[in-house]
Amino acid sequence: HNLEMKHLPGADPELVLLSHQYKELERIPLSDMTRDEINQLVQELGFYRKETPDAPVPEEFQFAPARPLPTLPPPQAPNTDSRTPPERDEGEHPDL
Repeated sequence: HNLEMKHLPGADPELVLLSHQYKELERIPLSDMTRDEINQLVQELGFYRKETPDAPVPEEFQFAPARPLPTLPPPQAPNTDSRTPPERDEGEHPDL
């Protein structure tokens, strides 16, 4: 569910992760991976595998593998350094 495969002749295989707004988040090369390793990767990323192509997808997986939006801290009084953007962990992407 929420995974589409496109065969591009001559191109190296890669997994392209997109945000819900279809912005590219990450590219993962697949050339050196076996089919089992790719299946494991997709499962670890949170994609849901349907039993059959027309099987329903449980509600909790409708937007999988998107991670829930982070909860926002309570509003604070503005300070003089309010132009500094909030820090994020390296590799953390707000759209995942």
